[in-house]
Amino acid sequence: MVDGEGRIAHELGAALGPAAGPADVGAAISQIVGRRVAHDALRLVGLNPAIGIGLGAFSFWHEYQPALISALVLNRYLHGDPCPLPVLARQSVPVCVVGAGCGDGRRNTLIRRILASHGAGSELRLLIRDRHGVWGLLGLLRAEGGRPFDDRDFRRVQQLAPALQAAMRGYVTAGPLTPTVPALPTGVITISPDHTVRSISPQARAWVRQMWPAAGSGVPDWIANAFWVGLSLHVRAHTRDPGAWTPLVCAPAANFGRWVLIHGQPLDENGDSDVAILIQAAGGELLLPSFCDWYGITAGERRVIEYLYSGASAKQIARALDLSAYTINDHLKSVYRKTQAQSRDELIAAIAG
Repeated sequence: MVDGEGRIAHELGAALGPAAGPADVGAAISQIVGRRVAHDALRLVGLNPAIGIGLGAFSFWHEYQPALISALVLNRYLHGDPCPLPVLARQSVPVCVVGAGCGDGRRNTLIRRILASHGAGSELRLLIRDRHGVWGLLGLLRAEGGRPFDDRDFRRVQQLAPALQAAMRGYVTAGPLTPTVPALPTGVITISPDHTVRSISPQARAWVRQMWPAAGSGVPDWIANAFWVGLSLHVRAHTRDPGAWTPLVCAPAANFGRWVLIHGQPLDENGDSDVAILIQAAGGELLLPSFCDWYGITAGERRVIEYLYSGASAKQIARALDLSAYTINDHLKSVYRKTQAQSRDELIAAIAG
């Protein structure tokens, strides 16, 4: 990196420090990105190659209106988005603008109306990806009547992608390695066909209180509500098209003090009735793909972890994988270094959730 890019990477890493509240993080990221690309609102959403393109595992927002977010979520699934993320992921340059520059089709007309009704002119989207897959999405909003995003903005925002990915990885891996809050029983939230929360089980309420405590969390209620509705819409889309993104989110311990798995399923065959959203502690096979992605653990290291988690000794792992004990120990040393685990027991506890 040149000095300027290195400085931005350092500033973004500091902004995503685990001690900062979500609102403060969003404002700090906006200020840093704004020196490269002017905007009036910002969102940064963390995804995960192991899960695919869907709802974010974590996110930071600045100056986005809650009503606009809800409208964009509903429009994406009810009417279609002129810049769908799977299509963006296949482009050689993963940048697009919705509301302008996306063509003159019906979908673009609809999203222009939505943006205009909330005082916005256009949104620039950058998919943050590398050879492993998609790690996140950066959205920049400009107010109605403002200068449209142009090719210069595209080039500048693309240059930020490596620094943004590094900052998000730093955010996740700076979180607690082993859980700091208890694993609660699985909770269930049901979403009705009119996209409202119908019911919340006592266990789900306990999860919500633990994940988003009322005092000092800095997370507004609308984010949680938009999340449940967005996930339920994913469920309905996946029911009708099994090739669509699987409605599952594995949220990191940096968010909630432990890794949390949130997934949905329809309560009828066609996805036309209620949808159940399940919240549970993530661990073992449910956690390992996401854990390995964020900590940069290789396929070979993951196989060693799987055997280790099952209770095998280093010698037993070496025999099972037809590798030398030295190679197994090298893999373990690498995993300890990447995760900062101090012992086998701590690593197993981290995977167990």
